[in-house]
Amino acid sequence: MAKKTDEMSIIEHLEELRKVLIVSIIGTIVFAVGAYFFIDQILAVLLEPLTNTGNKIFFTGVTEALWVKIKLSLFVGFLAALPVILWQVWSFIIPALKKNERVYFTVFVLISFFSFIGGITFAFFGVYRLGIMFLLRFAGPELMPMLTIDKYIAFTITFLLPFGIVFEFPLVSFFLAKMELISYRFMSKNRRYAILAIVVLAAVLTPTPDIITCLIVSGPMYLLYEVSAWIVKIVERRTARKKRLQEAAEMSEAQTSDSC
Repeated sequence: MAKKTDEMSIIEHLEELRKVLIVSIIGTIVFAVGAYFFIDQILAVLLEPLTNTGNKIFFTGVTEALWVKIKLSLFVGFLAALPVILWQVWSFIIPALKKNERVYFTVFVLISFFSFIGGITFAFFGVYRLGIMFLLRFAGPELMPMLTIDKYIAFTITFLLPFGIVFEFPLVSFFLAKMELISYRFMSKNRRYAILAIVVLAAVLTPTPDIITCLIVSGPMYLLYEVSAWIVKIVERRTARKKRLQEAAEMSEAQTSDSC
């Protein structure tokens, strides 16, 4: 962006936003095409919870398998293109920020990417595999599963994405604390309600009704809550210290002006 944000017209802003969207879409498509060449290996990893238990998966339509591979390629392409997408968002917003705000926003972009990927990774390797195997065994020997690839992959994607979003909570808490919209006292006072909300959310996200899987999900979520509270506390202390130094400087300046 050659021009500063405050010197740009609305049309120029829209033009820059259009470029961001175009580059993000092209990046996703390029990575999706690349992912398609490895789609069989990716499918093998996602189907591992089924294949390990001796189950098979089916497709009921002539084009179902093809569309599933395309859908999965787009999902993997989106994950792979996240650095490009976040970089585009960063380049669009950064000119409008002050120097210290640019540092915070850059850190935000980097951490948000790793948090999102970390949440999805944890969801698949820590929860999803256990949940699928439990549900299949829960049916018993009398019931034979007939799973279609389209519903299985759709369920997988809709299961993994919320975990990526939940893992952004510490980062969101940091910026809410910077804007003084949330406090450590508030988070500490409402810890019991947070635990209840975490258990309910874990019960909704987990594909199994057993308490063990729910606890496996609830544990890291509660840890994220405590990490967020700790981050808020640090931000509060730094903000209070900065205000005290600023007030002291203003008082010193006022005294100097009065003496003159």
